[in-house]
Amino acid sequence: MERVSAGPHHTTYKLGDIRVTSLRDGYVDMPVRRLRQPGDKPFGNDLPPLVPLFDGALRLSVNAFAVDDGHEITLIDTGSSNAWHPTMGFLPQALSEARIAIDRIRTVAFTHTHLDHIHGLVLADGGDGFPRLSRLLVPRAELDMFRSEARLRRFHDRAQPLDPGQRLSANIEAIAAPGHEIGHTAFRVASGGETLLVWGDLVHVPSLQFDRPEITWEFDADQEQARATRLRILGLAADNAWCVAGAHLDSPGVGWIFRTETAFRFEPL
Repeated sequence: MERVSAGPHHTTYKLGDIRVTSLRDGYVDMPVRRLRQPGDKPFGNDLPPLVPLFDGALRLSVNAFAVDDGHEITLIDTGSSNAWHPTMGFLPQALSEARIAIDRIRTVAFTHTHLDHIHGLVLADGGDGFPRLSRLLVPRAELDMFRSEARLRRFHDRAQPLDPGQRLSANIEAIAAPGHEIGHTAFRVASGGETLLVWGDLVHVPSLQFDRPEITWEFDADQEQARATRLRILGLAADNAWCVAGAHLDSPGVGWIFRTETAFRFEPL
C-alpha cells in the first residue's frame, strides 16, 4: 500500500488498482475500567505505563473506511454523527477533505451496529448522509439491533442482511469476526496482489492489546469469543502479510501486524 494523500481527517492509500481512504470521525475518551483482564477483572493501578492517558482516560480514535474501485465507493462504517460525544461526528468534513463526493457512495456496510459505527447515516441536521445510497448491509445477526434504533427508522426497511463469505464487490469479502458483537464482521479488501483487512473493533487500545491480546473490552458482548477472534485474526494478518485497518487504531489506523516471541506488534503504515 502506498499513501497518496493525507490531511487532518483523512489518509488515502493506493491498494493495487483501487483506493482506500481512512476517514477520521473523531475520538472518544473512555474510563480505564473498560479494559478487562481475563476473568472480567478491570485494571486499577496495574495498568502498564506505556498506555497513554488523557486526563486519566483512554482516548480511542474513531475511523471509517471508504473503498473506491473507480466506479463507485463502498463505505465501511459511518461514525456517530451527533448521536454520542461532541468530539465525534466529523465524517462529512473528512469526506470533503478527501474530495470524496457523497453521491458516489452507493453501498454502506457495517462491521457491527454499535452507535459509533452506524449513526452517520443521518447528518446532524437530520438529512441523509448518503442520498444516493442503494445498498445498506448489516450483519444478519444484528438486524434486529439495527432496527431498534429510532433515529435510524427511515433505514430500517432498507437494511439487507450481510453474511460471512459474502462478496460485496470483486474486491471486498465479508469475514466473520464475532465476539465484540454477535455479528461483528471484518472485510477483506484485495487488489493487485495486495490485501487490507478492515477489522472494525477487534482492538480498542492499540498500546496494550497487541502485546497482550488476552485483554478484552467491557462492551464486548462475549469476552471469551472476542479474545479468541482477536488471536485468530491477528495471526491471520501476520502470517499472510496483510495490512490491517481498525476503527479504533490511532488515526489513520492502518498498518502491519508482526508476530513477537509472545504476542504481536503493530507497525503503522
